Amino acid sequence: MKKLRTYFQLPDGTASDIAGQLAVKTKRLQRRLAAVQHVFAVMSGKGGVGKSVITANLAARLADEGLSVGVLDADLNGPSMARLLAANGEPLRVTERSVEPAVGSAGVKVMSMDLLLAGEATPVEWGGPQSETFLWRGTLEANTLREFLSDTAWGNLDYLILDLPPGTDRIAPVRDLLPTLGGVIVVTVPSELSRFIVGKSLTLSREMGIPVLGYVENMSGYVCPHCGEVGRLFDSASVSFEDVPRLAGLPFDPEFGRETEAGRPDVLRRPDTEVGRGIRVIASAIREHFEGPRS
Repeated sequence: MKKLRTYFQLPDGTASDIAGQLAVKTKRLQRRLAAVQHVFAVMSGKGGVGKSVITANLAARLADEGLSVGVLDADLNGPSMARLLAANGEPLRVTERSVEPAVGSAGVKVMSMDLLLAGEATPVEWGGPQSETFLWRGTLEANTLREFLSDTAWGNLDYLILDLPPGTDRIAPVRDLLPTLGGVIVVTVPSELSRFIVGKSLTLSREMGIPVLGYVENMSGYVCPHCGEVGRLFDSASVSFEDVPRLAGLPFDPEFGRETEAGRPDVLRRPDTEVGRGIRVIASAIREHFEGPRS
């Protein structure tokens, strides 16, 4: 039987072989990531919980331990990773076959939509004949993620971390692109609303067969800038999820956020603060999961 192919009509009347193009792109992605040892994602489901700041510090900590680390900023419409890791100072270098990622703090390799925009205030605008429709926009976003993964010359990496955008469904397209995704870390804050929304992300991850490495309870308290004591920030003392390990509780530390947002991941400068120690615990848990117990 002759192999069937799926086509769609382009504006100029020509036909495009969707299945054939996807097959080529999938093979290219597989070749590109063959030298990457471990891939995991950091997600939340809910915005405003400090996920990207934690991701940046986690990547910097792993790199500071002598590992080769890359970060893909999968938040295409609200990219921040290049700024958080001080990788936004130089333009991307494009060759005929690949794009060289920017290099940020502690040598972390970064690919972010922010590196492709003309200026700080430039928004991401999706073009195309149906750019306003949900289906078309979702397709464009998925294709962009695929190209970021397959066209970036990541080189040999110990870890590639994906920083996912808010939304309980954001793990699905990543899982489709990366069937061998090694796991996901979920970030929440100690509030019932966050627990409610983040719980949906956990459920979806499990249903898709993605290993849940654990959750991070951010803003678990407040570090007093005067005395250093940690007090409660939310009404709820803590949150918990059934059968999901709590990797760490990170108190809200204004200096930690301020330094990281300025492109200086605070875990490198102050590794022995409450938050710094928590990031180190998370990094150790990740390494133990992927690399096994360390002596």
